[in-house]
Amino acid sequence: MHIRKLTPKENPPWELLELADPSRMIVEGYIKSSCVYVGEILGEIVGVYVLKETEKVVVEIMNVAVHEDQQGKGLGKQLISHAINEASKQGYARIEIGTGNSSIYQLKLYQQCGFRIVSVDFDYFTRSYDEPIYENGLLCRDMIRLCRTFES
Repeated sequence: MHIRKLTPKENPPWELLELADPSRMIVEGYIKSSCVYVGEILGEIVGVYVLKETEKVVVEIMNVAVHEDQQGKGLGKQLISHAINEASKQGYARIEIGTGNSSIYQLKLYQQCGFRIVSVDFDYFTRSYDEPIYENGLLCRDMIRLCRTFES
C-alpha cells in the first residue's frame, strides 16, 4: 500500500471517513485544520487517516479507516505506523488517539502500535452524537484516550 498526503484540490474520501466517524458534521469540523493521508493500492484509495495538531508538541489521529473489503490485511497497522512516523518526523513529542469503548479491535491495534491508555471521557459518544452507536454488540458510550510519546 502506498500512503500519501491528500492534496488540497482533492476531495476527502468521505465514505471511508464516515466508517470511522458516522457524524459528517463532526468530521467536517476537524478536517479543515488537519492533514489527510490516504492509502492506495493500484491507484484506488483503500485507507485514510487524519492528523490534527492539538498543541504545539502534540498531534492527534482524529480518524483512521480501511475499506471494509480490505480489513484484516494489516492495512490499518500500516496507516497507524505511518502516522506515528509522520508525527515523529515533524517533531511532535506525543501522538494521541481516541476510540470508543466498543472498538475492541482498534483498542488492541493501538496498543500493539505502542499506545497506552491514559484516560476515559465517560459518556462522550452519548453526549456528542444524536444517534446511539453500536459496535461489536456494545453501546459505544465512552471515549478511551490513548497516547504514545517520542523520545528526544
